[in-house]
Amino acid sequence: MKKEFRIKNPEQMIELGKKIGTLVGENMIITLEGDLGAGKTTLTKGIALGLDITTIINSPTFTIMKIHYGRLTLFHMDVYRLNNDSGDDYLEEYFEAKGVCVIEWANNISSILPQEALKVMIKRHSDTVRIVEIEAETPQYIDLLQEVIV
Repeated sequence: MKKEFRIKNPEQMIELGKKIGTLVGENMIITLEGDLGAGKTTLTKGIALGLDITTIINSPTFTIMKIHYGRLTLFHMDVYRLNNDSGDDYLEEYFEAKGVCVIEWANNISSILPQEALKVMIKRHSDTVRIVEIEAETPQYIDLLQEVIV
């Protein structure tokens, strides 16, 4: 199942993320793809709000991962500087650590990602408008996406 959202400003991106964050469950994975500045971290800020996280969310580009605590633990990863051969398979342990993994630039570590994930692609349509495509292939993620659409 695939759904497309037209986002006109950062506030709408945060609201979309917040809705996703209220619906995610333990051990769910959200992969984020899109150009630099497309809105991946902004969406993650919304997901964090939906998880009742109050700490500052910013991109963990240089630390690879930041952990935030709320209703569920958020493992916010930015794997821009990694690749499938960089030996960072230790990240796999967080996929089942009873939290939610949000992974920016997820394609860079595609070889260790599980098949089950909510896949998000953010495309820059103009300076302010983004097209967010969300894809779900397995029942728990399809159910989540159907709830986001409502």
